Amino acid sequence: MNLEMQQFKADFFKALAHPLRIKILELLAEGDKNVNEIQNLVGSEGSAVSQQLTVLRAKNIVTGTKDANRVIYSLRDPMIIDLLSVAREIFNNHLIDTITMLDKIKDTDNGE
Repeated sequence: MNLEMQQFKADFFKALAHPLRIKILELLAEGDKNVNEIQNLVGSEGSAVSQQLTVLRAKNIVTGTKDANRVIYSLRDPMIIDLLSVAREIFNNHLIDTITMLDKIKDTDNGE
């Protein structure tokens, strides 16, 4: 794999490296939304949402389309939905491994 591809991936994952940005992407995976809708759904200040949308737009992860006096945001690439799903599966696997490890420790502590 060439350096350009590795740099793209590093920048891409850096752009995803914020809980509010992930939440915004999860909401947009359900369908296009404007800033007010996103704000209401995440329960965060408008400035925080706008700031995170700016980062996502700068990295071409989301697009904004003018509709009268508002901007409608959407995922630029629907594969983001798959990526979020895979990340959820990795998290679940990690959680299962952690629970299994804790169960083994508990069994050892109980003399089993």
